This record gives sequence, C-alpha cells and structure tokens, in this order.
Amino acid sequence: MKNSNIQWIGDIPDDWEVMPNKYVMCKKKDICSHYNGENILSLTMNGVIVRDLDAGGKIPATFNGYQYIHPNNLLMCLFDYDVTPRCIGLIKNEGVTSPAYSQFVLKNGNNPSYYYYYYLMLDNTKELLHLAKNLRHSFTEEQLGVIPVCVPPLATQTSIATYLDAKCSEIDGLIADINKQIETLNELKKSTITEAVTKGLNKNAKLKDSGIQWIGMIPEGWRVSRVKYLVDSITKGNGITKEQVYEDGDIDCVRYGEIYSKYNNKITTCLSKTRSNEILSPKTISYGDILCAGTGELIEEIGKNVVYLGENKSLAGGDIIIIKHKQEPSFLNYLLNSNYVQSQKGSGKLKLKVVHISGMEIGNLVIALPPLTEQRDIATYLDTKCTEFDSIISDKRKQISTLEAYKKSLIYEYVTGKKQV
Repeated sequence: MKNSNIQWIGDIPDDWEVMPNKYVMCKKKDICSHYNGENILSLTMNGVIVRDLDAGGKIPATFNGYQYIHPNNLLMCLFDYDVTPRCIGLIKNEGVTSPAYSQFVLKNGNNPSYYYYYYLMLDNTKELLHLAKNLRHSFTEEQLGVIPVCVPPLATQTSIATYLDAKCSEIDGLIADINKQIETLNELKKSTITEAVTKGLNKNAKLKDSGIQWIGMIPEGWRVSRVKYLVDSITKGNGITKEQVYEDGDIDCVRYGEIYSKYNNKITTCLSKTRSNEILSPKTISYGDILCAGTGELIEEIGKNVVYLGENKSLAGGDIIIIKHKQEPSFLNYLLNSNYVQSQKGSGKLKLKVVHISGMEIGNLVIALPPLTEQRDIATYLDTKCTEFDSIISDKRKQISTLEAYKKSLIYEYVTGKKQV
C-alpha cells in the first residue's frame, strides 16, 4: 500500500495511480433540438431511470432542448450538491434528460461502473461538499476536472465493478424483501384499524345495515353521521412560516410538514416554537384536538391526521385543519385515518398533481360512530395493536439501515483498494 495523498481515500495499493479527474472522463453534451418521443430519463436515488410521464409530477411544456444521453456513460448533478439526494448515476438506457445534468464519457478504457461506485462512495458522505464554494454548492466541469481520483489497473477496475454489482444487487434484494414486509405490515395495521372502527371488538355483536355502501354492516347501537354533526368546530390553523420558527420562541407550534414526517398517529410534545407576538389571531390547539394536513402529493395521504395529546396549549400551522370535538380523541383519530374514511377524502382528486382538502370536505365525511364507552375500549385496543405493529416495523427499518450501512462500507473498501477481489 502507498499514500494516495487524497484526504478522503487514504492508502491505496502500490499499482494504483492517482490523477486529475479530467484524464479519466470528459463531459459530453448533445442537445436534442427536436424531441421525437425518446425515453425521458431522470437521475434518482434508484439510479438513472426511464420516467413514467403518466405518473404525474412536473412536466415541461416541451422536451426540445433536452440532451441525448447514452448507456455506459455517467450522469452527474453538479449543482445543489448539499441538498440533492443523489448526484451520480450510471446510464443504462438511450434517451434524453434535462440539460442541467452533466454527462461524462470515460477515457482510455476506464470502467464506467467502477467510477460510478467511486463517485457513489463520495456522494454517500457528500465528501466533496467542502470544495463547492459558491452559493449553490455547484461544480464547473473545470473544477471537477482537477479533483484527484484513484486509477486502478483496468482489469482491477472491471473485477471491482463486477464484484460490487453482484454484492450490491444481493443487498438491494434483501432490502426490497424487507420493504415488502414493511408494506404488508402497514396494510395489516390499516386493515386492523378499519375492522375495529367499523365492526367493533365484539365478534358476536348483532349487525345492522348502515345504509352506506362503503361502510356496510355495523353493530347495533352504532349510528351513521357526517363529521360536522359530531364536532364543535373545524377551522384552519395559523399561517406560521419558516421564518417564524425560533429555538427561543415562547409558544409551541405544530407545522404542516411535521405531521407527515415526524408524527405517527399522535402528538404529545410539539417540535417547533414560535413567538406569540408575531402571530395574528392565534388559534390554539388543546388536548384531544385532531389535526389534519390540508395538502398532500399522494392521494392516499391527503388529510392525514394526528391527535394532540399534549398538556400545553399550542399553535398549528396554516395548512393544518383543527377539529375540536367531544368524542374519544384517539378513537376519532383512528377513525379518520381508516381506509374507508381515507377513500372518501381522496374521492374525485385522483388526477390532481397537488391534492387539497378543505374543512368543509372533512365535515362532510360520513362515519360510523359507536357509543363513547365503546370508543374508549376500541382506542385502547388499537393503541396496543398499533404499538406492536410499529415495534416490528421499527425493527425492520433498523435491518434496512444496517444493510445500507454495510453496502456503503463495502463500496468504500473496494473502490479504495482497502479490500481486494
């Protein structure tokens, strides 16, 4: 082994070289002046994929001016390096992509798969971030060209790439299997909630026709109603912006994005703080209030709700719908997140790119409601069952994290020559 003199690489095998990146690859840009139906390719966390134009999302008015890209070249995102989830991909299909990306052709027989893994290693840790000096943390072709890279013998590059292809494919297969298990557990959790909030816990209870097709049979003693007739009020929260969130704020607040990314079913402690003197007409949330997200990108998540079980009065962000009521809080929360209510929330919104739901629409949702004592029993049962599901799912996610860490370690050890094939 010898010193590579590259800070993030360390020692490399004796027969490896180090040279500026410009001697290993060169940029190629071939503009598509007139789009003729070629595959539209996108750089994603799952590689350079053929985009499904029918799946929604932002689509430009024309693909004229995109660039042609070709298999066995590298596709790199050299801008917003600090926030872009994946900045490197190996092209496997002919097609066109955004001209904002940079396509690189390997020189002198260097192996594109090896250098894909090499730059994936750097991307995993954003190792080059300290070299991107401008405001958007971007690199020019010239700046990238002078960055030193390892250059193993060509045969070694090929053997490393072949080995990592096999090992990473094996790891990705394991991760995919665990993700399917998580998906199955989530579906089982949803069906358990829906079964409990529509049929109750007594398997021998006499049933009656609810009169509503999507609800079906319900226990005797339950009633069917619209949400608005069962609650005290349905209002929107306060317009709290990013600039109004402070570590030293004097009042807790819940922001819209936190409902999606941080909370699961319930809130006991708010994550953000704001300053009460900056909020006009503050609307507070109290113990037991239901908070619904008014906007979403996925039809199955629109109107996702959580129940606030904190002791202190707090504020809710502007795109949150606040439901104040006299029902059992946890039961009502489970009910409003159940499959049959969620399908009502998304009704008629299938083709929308960004899905919105209003307080009036939530008020018009049709639900089956048991007596208050039965609501409490169901809520207690579901708290226990959902905790069990969440514990298993958490263990599965830890398995995925372990596999992803192992994959990153494997790539580092082989592309830097610490281990040899």
